[in-house]
Amino acid sequence: MRWNSEKYDQLEHACRNGLRVVVQRRGTEYIVIADKVGAGPRGEALHARLPMTGEMMEFLLKDIEWFQVLRNDG
Repeated sequence: MRWNSEKYDQLEHACRNGLRVVVQRRGTEYIVIADKVGAGPRGEALHARLPMTGEMMEFLLKDIEWFQVLRNDG
């Protein structure tokens, strides 16, 4: 996936507002609650948690095939 400022903005908006995001990585889709985007030793990553368990996950941006921020109907 090509990252541009619009995609970064979408992801950062999801993190600021604790929105659900569908992320596809290595052919597997995850629905997670966005927490933060940050740089680490392995590169920039989305840090998010699984809604059912609260488990934190890290998705390296370079490994994300696509993502979609879900609408907040709350």
